[in-house]
Amino acid sequence: MIRAAVLPAIGSPLEITGIELPEPGPGRVKVRLAAAGVCHSDLSLTNGTMRVPVPAVLGHEGAGTVVSVGEGVTHVAPGDGVVLNWAPSCGTCHPCSIGEVWLCAHALTGAGDVYARTEDGTELHPGLNVAAFAEETVVAANCVLPVPDGVPLTDAALLGCAVLTGWGAVHHSARVRRGETVAVFGVGGVGLATLQAARIAGASTIVAVDVSPEKEALARAAGATEYVVASDTTAKEIRKLTGGHGVDVAVECVGRAVTIRTAWDATRRGGRTTVVGIGGKDQQVTFNALELFHWGRTLAGCVYGNSNPAEDLPVLAEHIRAGRLDLGALVTERITLEGIPGAFENMLAGKGGRALIVF
Repeated sequence: MIRAAVLPAIGSPLEITGIELPEPGPGRVKVRLAAAGVCHSDLSLTNGTMRVPVPAVLGHEGAGTVVSVGEGVTHVAPGDGVVLNWAPSCGTCHPCSIGEVWLCAHALTGAGDVYARTEDGTELHPGLNVAAFAEETVVAANCVLPVPDGVPLTDAALLGCAVLTGWGAVHHSARVRRGETVAVFGVGGVGLATLQAARIAGASTIVAVDVSPEKEALARAAGATEYVVASDTTAKEIRKLTGGHGVDVAVECVGRAVTIRTAWDATRRGGRTTVVGIGGKDQQVTFNALELFHWGRTLAGCVYGNSNPAEDLPVLAEHIRAGRLDLGALVTERITLEGIPGAFENMLAGKGGRALIVF
């Protein structure tokens, strides 16, 4: 038996309880978690913004050590450090066949599986495939990737979502070029990763936007050259900071209609607006036909940073080893499993960056 945070039903509080994991069967891997990040997507799963089969063990951003492997698993072995990949690509569907592995049609099919049981025999599903809110987990072999050399195992957890998403938003979706101006909306874990990625890309002016004045120091440490406290005049303030034009690239990491609209308004004519934040169906964003023509902006969604983890992790590792990318700077709180509800409350209140569960 191992301890895990179980979501018994949508809208219910998490329960820290014992669960029973099977030994890994063919094509499966058992991992002892070193750390797991608490992401806003986990909160969205608890309240039904995103749907998963329940009861489930949540958590999708994690890293740990391989305990054992099932038949046919050859790319990792017991004792190896691994990063969990919550959205593995199948390699055969249409998006995968054209190289868009982040849109794999079958990436989340494993979330419907029964992977463990509670002490009373209740069947449990693995949240977003990997069930990282637990001391150990059992996952499909394609849900683990070796931790790159020189990356501390605990910090490596952040690579599994926040860093890949923020890095990819800048380098794959928006394709920020050296000297361009960038605005990042939302200074949580993903926003901080996005700011670092924009700095590494060579952006000139980097504007961080958040509702909390207390996050300015965090944002500037990550690479922000300017800080704007969100208000009704945010877009106007950003245009003022960029010669009246607006930024070349705006990255929205919040998932609210008003923030998406503001990011769009803060983007220069012909610029790019990338939406990373996951909003609910009730969040309607409106544009009129004339402005779409006149402003000539590009508005794009961005899933998992449009990343291919197998290709991007080695690139990120080079930046980490060189000191350009600081994973620890994303973390503002280190907690236990019991601290997850408090981390959710801080998210709702707009406090802090990434909360990291350390086992």
